Amino acid sequence: MSEQDWVLHVDLDQFIAAVEVARRPELRGRPVVVGGTGDPTQRAVVATASYEAREFGVHSGMPLRLAKRKCPDAVFLPSDAPAYEDVSAHVMDVLRELPVVVEVLGWDEAFLGARTDDPEALADTVRRAVKAETGLESSVGVGDNKLRAKLATGFAKPAGVYRLTRDNWVEVMAGRPVTALWGIGSRTADKLASLDIRTVEELVRADPQVLAARFGPAMGPHFRQLALGAGDTQVTATPWVAKSRSRETTFQHDLTDREEILARVRLLAQRVVEDVRAEGRPAVRVVVKIRFVPFFTCTRGVALEEPTTEAEPIEAAAVAALARFDDTRAVRLLGVRAEFIGE
Repeated sequence: MSEQDWVLHVDLDQFIAAVEVARRPELRGRPVVVGGTGDPTQRAVVATASYEAREFGVHSGMPLRLAKRKCPDAVFLPSDAPAYEDVSAHVMDVLRELPVVVEVLGWDEAFLGARTDDPEALADTVRRAVKAETGLESSVGVGDNKLRAKLATGFAKPAGVYRLTRDNWVEVMAGRPVTALWGIGSRTADKLASLDIRTVEELVRADPQVLAARFGPAMGPHFRQLALGAGDTQVTATPWVAKSRSRETTFQHDLTDREEILARVRLLAQRVVEDVRAEGRPAVRVVVKIRFVPFFTCTRGVALEEPTTEAEPIEAAAVAALARFDDTRAVRLLGVRAEFIGE
């Protein structure tokens, strides 16, 4: 087989839980749930769950209290972002030692660009290197573009390798629901279902004009391209840079007083300012996130007049964003996010 360009997607299996188990080997094989302060009686959500916990129906984004009900014997641990960042940096350094181009996507995943005649052998080399240097298991998707490599990883899990290319795209993906595509969530799927489009094959066969009318002239055709498996083939060796800095708080008692909500948003904005200054990059937009009772989340954003790291305009923008909410239901979570140029 002659050499050709390939895209590999590396995903660290149950990353956060795996880091915690590595620090506490006695937890190996037990259901582990990480999130908030690690107290399932408090309001917070699951950051990640070990495979053992997932067997009980626990998943990321689930309230810790619900996770406790589903898996009473789980070990609940607090999130430790600095530890995860350190381990992630180590993994990416390991990848950079291999004959590949590394494009970091986040803590636990990266695209690799490589020219080889045996991408599966390279994927195995990647997995072995990560395991040997960090003790972490990983899954690797092999594709002829980023979209297919990313989706292939889902078939590779746990701790495996899978190839998804133009050659087997139809066989593997045609009958799957549209949510199997990277970039189509449940809300978009519901809108597609209203057009009697539920599978990848049905999306391929959809009338582009109908899609454009429903989703707009850019997104409509884009969704169909996803169903065709089209994607970017360029892997760029640029370091991952945070697009934003945010702070949020889940309250143990619902907030109903508007003045208290305003005060909390101001406080979160002040903490975000500290993060923005530590990042050393000016913010261009501020977003407020609210989770209303029982569990409805929405956001509102305000663009800053000019990029800044100053507290006053960032806090004022957060207050302005809060004013754009007209829902009067009780609040269980507040968040403030400052976005940087390029967001």
